[in-house]
Amino acid sequence: MKARTVAILWIIALLLGSAVFFIKKSQGGDEKNATTRTAGQTLIQDFPAEETSVIEINGVENTVTLTKKDGSWIVTERDGFPANTSTINDLLRSLTELKVTQGIEAGSSFAARFGMDENSSDPLQRGLTATFKNSGGNELAKISFGKSLDSASSASPFGGGSTGRYVRNHADESGFYAVSEMFSALSADPKDWLLEDFLTIEKIQTIDLTQPNSDTSEWTLTRDDENSDFKFTDAFPGVNIDTAATAPLKSLFSYTRFEDLIPASEVEKLATPEKLQKATITTFEGFKYEIALQPVKTEEGKVPSENFLMTVAVSAELPKERNIPADEKPEDAAAADKAFTERLATLTKRLETAKALEGRTFELTKFTVDALLKNRTDLMSKGDGPAPSAPTLPPGTSAVTEPIQIPYAPPTEEE
Repeated sequence: MKARTVAILWIIALLLGSAVFFIKKSQGGDEKNATTRTAGQTLIQDFPAEETSVIEINGVENTVTLTKKDGSWIVTERDGFPANTSTINDLLRSLTELKVTQGIEAGSSFAARFGMDENSSDPLQRGLTATFKNSGGNELAKISFGKSLDSASSASPFGGGSTGRYVRNHADESGFYAVSEMFSALSADPKDWLLEDFLTIEKIQTIDLTQPNSDTSEWTLTRDDENSDFKFTDAFPGVNIDTAATAPLKSLFSYTRFEDLIPASEVEKLATPEKLQKATITTFEGFKYEIALQPVKTEEGKVPSENFLMTVAVSAELPKERNIPADEKPEDAAAADKAFTERLATLTKRLETAKALEGRTFELTKFTVDALLKNRTDLMSKGDGPAPSAPTLPPGTSAVTEPIQIPYAPPTEEE
């Protein structure tokens, strides 16, 4: 390269350096950050998680209010039903530790571009906004959660890309931020925050189901022990039970999950009392469950719902002490006492959980209760019963009818 060319390049570099110097000088001599928070810093310094007693989450179609009452979280829009405390604590912990991966200088007018326009009716443009308040109702923080980061924008030669979400701290007007947390569990739908603890029924002994809108029994099933098959309590001669149809009843409501809890003010709109059926379930361990089920009323012009409304009442007679076998060895007593104590604690907790469900109306899927709501014919064996018995005949007779004796008549002249 010629010396003249090198000299020209050096002059250009000096001029550019001087321009940068004078620009910085005119701004006070120091390089300023575009946003208040920078990469690696927490989104909100000292997020007030411990002071938070109310969380309001707003979206396009739903709003949920989570309230801390007597140390426990409840869902206000679901008549104060217990909330999933673990999920709420995860949210608060994530916000406490949430760090910025990128700051983007932009005014609030750019909110829609990042999916955080509170005036939009489009879920993708609206996003979710969470407001955190203390017990006195004073706002502690307000954060909007927008679009997910575009992983395709990553320049990584190995594929994949960045994951995360755009967020906005409303107290910080310097811009928007990208974070690595997806907040996939965040929702404005009240049902997504409900505690999932529900019925756990084990060792079923008897089940009785009524006919729709009647106290008349459709069928009653029982079994001798928890390893046996069910049988009709009033079976007709020659009628067998279909063990394949009744097998799912052995684990009925073992680990059931409900879809939603219906507020008391909404139950009448969804109820179909003309189709109400009642089931009474007893267990070998002294529990009695009285369950009422009815299909959810569907709105005209909409896709029919196959879900059911359910209420439950529960009682139990738990043993006070263990039955000690006459031949029990002293070395076995300690282990047996421990097992009895642990099981009794489990059953006591189960009764407490079930009692908390009384007076509530839950929505369940048809799949959850389908095995229970079969009619008697559905539970009867098809074609594998014993053959009908032959009629009893008098002694000395045969089941074959003897030929009829026709008297001989000579042919006439016409024949």
